[in-house]
Amino acid sequence: QVQLAESGGGLVQAGGSLRLSCAASGRTFSNNAMGWYRQAPGKERELVATINWSGESTYYADSVKSRFSISRVNAKNTVYLQMNSLKPEDTAVYYCARAPGPSVRFNANSYDYWGQGTQVTVSS
Repeated sequence: QVQLAESGGGLVQAGGSLRLSCAASGRTFSNNAMGWYRQAPGKERELVATINWSGESTYYADSVKSRFSISRVNAKNTVYLQMNSLKPEDTAVYYCARAPGPSVRFNANSYDYWGQGTQVTVSS
């Protein structure tokens, strides 16, 4: 069993920054790809970024490319999402998820564990 706990969300003005953290406990996650998703009210959950087991391969949604950065510290069982130049349209609940294998995943159905989510609200 794996537990994922997100933290770092909050209220920020447009143009500001936040860093989300996702701490994993239970079974190791160092051999697993991880992803960050978000879901805004009335919208489907969408992939924000994903990172492979080593951190050498990453992928970003076009809407966040050059503004967000995903990283991981396997020794700390933690994955991060650095969010800069935030926009009101980034407002959503952000979830981290663990993939069952080492390679990046793009489909939400291919992740096997999810956190409870952390709210990010960007005011204009």
